Amino acid sequence: MKLPAIETLLPVILLTGVLVSCQQPYHEKDEHYVFVAVSTTIPYWQEAEAGLTDSAKQLGVKADFTGPAAFSPNEELTAFQQAVSQKPSGILLAAATPEIFREPINAAVQQGIPVICVDADSPESNRILFVGTDNFRAGQESGRRMGELLKGKGNIVVVTVLGQFNLGERLRGVEEALRKFPGIKITKTVDDKGDPRDAYDAISALVQGKDKPDGIIGLEASGGAGAADALHRLDLTGKIPIVAFDKDPETLDWIQRGAITATVVQKPYVMSYYGLKFLDDLHHNAVHEFKDWRTSPTSPMPAWVDTGTAIVDKNNLTPFREALAARPKP
Repeated sequence: MKLPAIETLLPVILLTGVLVSCQQPYHEKDEHYVFVAVSTTIPYWQEAEAGLTDSAKQLGVKADFTGPAAFSPNEELTAFQQAVSQKPSGILLAAATPEIFREPINAAVQQGIPVICVDADSPESNRILFVGTDNFRAGQESGRRMGELLKGKGNIVVVTVLGQFNLGERLRGVEEALRKFPGIKITKTVDDKGDPRDAYDAISALVQGKDKPDGIIGLEASGGAGAADALHRLDLTGKIPIVAFDKDPETLDWIQRGAITATVVQKPYVMSYYGLKFLDDLHHNAVHEFKDWRTSPTSPMPAWVDTGTAIVDKNNLTPFREALAARPKP
């Protein structure tokens, strides 16, 4: 068979290259997204930042991670408003308190900036969707595990951050699960403001007082470690069961040492990784149910994406840590 001469092929190759180079790139040079977090310094949110970084790299877009260093709804609101002023292509937001973010979210969406809530929701706002844990079910897992540990009888303390919608849902889930254990009562709810030192101080005082609890449930990342440290300092390691939340290295260390019995693990990496992809689809109107998400009669996105949870205790701690250590770095 006679092969075509290179002189014939060369113009075709050059023409194809010119046509490809003239095509508009899918992502614009100035395409820019922002994640506004509750806190930027604790491991939970650093894992969310890793998911954002990996997702941005794969998409070929810019993404910034911002927010207060420690839990401060007003500072986070300021960071959100600063993000809106930059006119980004989209914003991911973990709403520390749903009420104060409702109108700012609505204003951003009105300007054509898509806002997706991640981890902590503002459900009464016009945010496009929520990506995160089914917090009611996660709370049920915590309550069920504690009920089994106490064999259906005892008084428990809950460590949480008051005012956050997602944590309120977890507490509601705990209360629902404990309906099956009528001999167990929540005698105290501690607001540690997301700081393990506050949890340490509160649990230390309770354990040494007349209302010593039989069990402790932590509903956010800091409470379990703070409570475990308090029991350790008082020589009570393993004597009062703790069901914690999330997989901070300190929490996993306390499981290894026997101070925390189990922890309910979330997936902040997954939340931000897919949250950014949803924002990117919205910005480009990639879902063709309607012409433009800004003028559509309903959102083209799912209303809620549940990223799921898992229980980690001494039985599966080693393989869980090995899997974490083996994952690619951002």
